[in-house]
Amino acid sequence: MQNTWKIYILAIISFLVGTSEYVISGMLDKIAGSLGVTVAAAGQLITIFSLVYAIGTPVMMALTAKLDRRKLMIYALGLFVIGNIISFLVQGFGLFAGARVIMALGAGTVVVTALTIAAKIAPPGKQASSLATVIMGFTAALIIGVPIGRTVSEAFGWKVVFAGIAAIGIIAMLIIRFALPEIKGDKPVPLIQQFSLLKKRKVAVGLAITFFWLGGYSVAYTYLSPYLLNVTHIGSGILSTLLLIFGVASLAGSKAGGFSADKWGARMTLIGGMALHAIMLMLLPFVTYSAFGAAAVLIFWSFAAWSSGPAQQYHLATMEPESSGVLLGLNQSVMQLAMAAGAGIGGIVVTHLSLASVTWIGSAGVVIAMCGVLSLASLTSEKPSSEYSAEETKASFLSLRNEAFYLVIFYNFSSLRRLRLRFGLSRQLR
Repeated sequence: MQNTWKIYILAIISFLVGTSEYVISGMLDKIAGSLGVTVAAAGQLITIFSLVYAIGTPVMMALTAKLDRRKLMIYALGLFVIGNIISFLVQGFGLFAGARVIMALGAGTVVVTALTIAAKIAPPGKQASSLATVIMGFTAALIIGVPIGRTVSEAFGWKVVFAGIAAIGIIAMLIIRFALPEIKGDKPVPLIQQFSLLKKRKVAVGLAITFFWLGGYSVAYTYLSPYLLNVTHIGSGILSTLLLIFGVASLAGSKAGGFSADKWGARMTLIGGMALHAIMLMLLPFVTYSAFGAAAVLIFWSFAAWSSGPAQQYHLATMEPESSGVLLGLNQSVMQLAMAAGAGIGGIVVTHLSLASVTWIGSAGVVIAMCGVLSLASLTSEKPSSEYSAEETKASFLSLRNEAFYLVIFYNFSSLRRLRLRFGLSRQLR
């Protein structure tokens, strides 16, 4: 019990990091206007963050593998805070983009280190739930952080959002310094071991599904705020409310996706969720005349999009049970690359086609992902959790435990909870 509050501190830190990544989407129009660039150009700030996060995090963790985890958390938070302070102070797109690079390097290291610390200071039998608590910070960033960021930007200007994140980050550094014990670093999994899995066709297809699913989502989501303001003509006064509803729908969709994967299997859940996801993106341009209709489509879009999260993660984890931790770690990088690619492609679409076209291009990516799920059916066989042997369950658990470094993939609480149930983590940890 004495470490429970420390876990919540780590969750708050996770929330800060998640907010710094996602909040751009909610303020894109304001950032573009302030920096004197187009909305498409401003959207590339998300591309920059995601690329640096995906590529830089494994490198940073490898370079700091032997460093005490408490010190690493403080140093990484310091880097993250510096990035936010620079974001608050600088003028001009180039300098702000540079600040996003610094922010992303610190953010990725902070999240992985927070998960590592949470697993090590958690009470016996509570490791998995402690990790889930930290991961909820990311979910809260999407649900709460983005609309709060929009509200603050409306009242005080968008730069104040980053000043606030920096201030809370400094407080978190002080708390970490005096509250956490020294924690030795772990030996990282060699990169060669990670990439050897890509030689397997089913693994490559599985990761491609993640790329096109989340990439298609990102094409549209990155430009959601300007889309609602300029295409749907929703007033800026209710935009924060719509973003909040969108976030709540994503959480509901994730929970429903986990339940569906348990009951009907991951493959059927993915096909159904992606089909609804694509349909909602195609439907959105036809309801732009009605704020109510647009809101309804947004709810179903968010619900459908994130119903695929837990199903896809379970799908990947059971694909190679003995290497599930490494595979899920690779999936984390693919997710960030997909977000970067989606934002980049969305920018091209906005520049050369129109803002209204992003939903059509996004739906095409989701359809490709759904085709990948169908093609993967011939390469893998899906079986319910009850058919897994004790040896398979134990092997999966050991892989996840020994490679906890890569648990950053589970940025959604429901996803981790479903995996814990499937692999018997709670039973094994007890």
